[in-house]
Amino acid sequence: MNATHAGHDQGRGTVVVALLATTSVQALVTMVTLTVSVMAPQLAVELDLDRSLIGVYASLCYVGAMIGTLTAGGFVARLGAIRFSQLLMVSCALALLICLGAHWSLFLLSAVLCGLAYGPTTPASSHLLARHTPARFLSLSFSIKQTGVPLGGLLAGLLVPWFLSVVSWQMTLILVAVIVASASILLQPIRARFDSGLQRSAPLLRGNILGPLRLIFSRPELRLLAIATFFFSATQQSYIYFLVTFLETGNGWTNQQAGLALSVLGAAAVCGRIFWGRLADTSGRSQHLLGLLALGMAVATALTGQVTEAWPAWSVYALCALFGATGASWNGVYLAEITRRVRPEDVSRATGGGLFVTFFGVVVAPPLFGLMLAISGSFSPAYAILAVATTVIGAVMLRPAKHH
Repeated sequence: MNATHAGHDQGRGTVVVALLATTSVQALVTMVTLTVSVMAPQLAVELDLDRSLIGVYASLCYVGAMIGTLTAGGFVARLGAIRFSQLLMVSCALALLICLGAHWSLFLLSAVLCGLAYGPTTPASSHLLARHTPARFLSLSFSIKQTGVPLGGLLAGLLVPWFLSVVSWQMTLILVAVIVASASILLQPIRARFDSGLQRSAPLLRGNILGPLRLIFSRPELRLLAIATFFFSATQQSYIYFLVTFLETGNGWTNQQAGLALSVLGAAAVCGRIFWGRLADTSGRSQHLLGLLALGMAVATALTGQVTEAWPAWSVYALCALFGATGASWNGVYLAEITRRVRPEDVSRATGGGLFVTFFGVVVAPPLFGLMLAISGSFSPAYAILAVATTVIGAVMLRPAKHH
């Protein structure tokens, strides 16, 4: 539909600043959502908490994110993407501090509130990038911004254990919260540059909760994209959540070896997101590219289910890299494709509606994967089901596009 949202090249400097801002926000809020999970072993010992609560924490975080994405449109229209991002960063930080109460119920409340603040950051950044990125670089721009997710995981994996080695878990929470809240101040100098054309009377919630879902499901091409990413995110997060456990308990790997496998996956995801984003821009065939990524994801998932102790370590690392380069690299292409298919003023609403469906896959799939594991006593059936589902949606995405 709309071939260009930027209208004209607004200058490389503006694009770079927008990318740095949105990627930094994405990385920092992702770090917040992962902080408790990284602290889990120590929290389980010190607070006598069941480690299974960490799985519940992750699911509740994405329940909050689902709800939060639907509210983004009104806030972006009234406040601007930069001001709204600042508020979301501070909200994430405050939500994390609730865990200082040291009761399991407060950890779960923190998860929901963190998710409520985490979810809208992507619609806000999509609005900003859509306004300031030339159309020919849209997928690349969104894909670079989405590297903030694995980068946030890297920050959490490096900073949180280091903090825990020198201070208490309570002070670790405070330090992470202070870092993220303080970083929000660094966005202030660019606010006037980017938060223009605000609608001061735009409703914040009225019409902005169900509106994004109506927008997504009223358009067949948007509906297909959103449903596809339900399966993509389901496979991605199930694979990532259970990888370390699978390699340790199912194949006798050490925690360090399994952790390295996860790092390989993350590094491949960063590279893959940038590569596929550029390819989507140059080919102009984003939907078919997403279909191919789905098939690659399915192959990697199916093969992982066949891994045994007899497999050499390098082959497992190669498999993790394949999954990272496909199953964890579709996000930027997807967000850019939504942006291309709607009017500029609808970008944040459409992104929120699409991500509601995407995040739903994260909420339901890992618990079902765990249930399948408990029933069968083996990882293979769970991996096989994910691979079949992803193959089917990949084939659907590869069908010739209908022209309206």
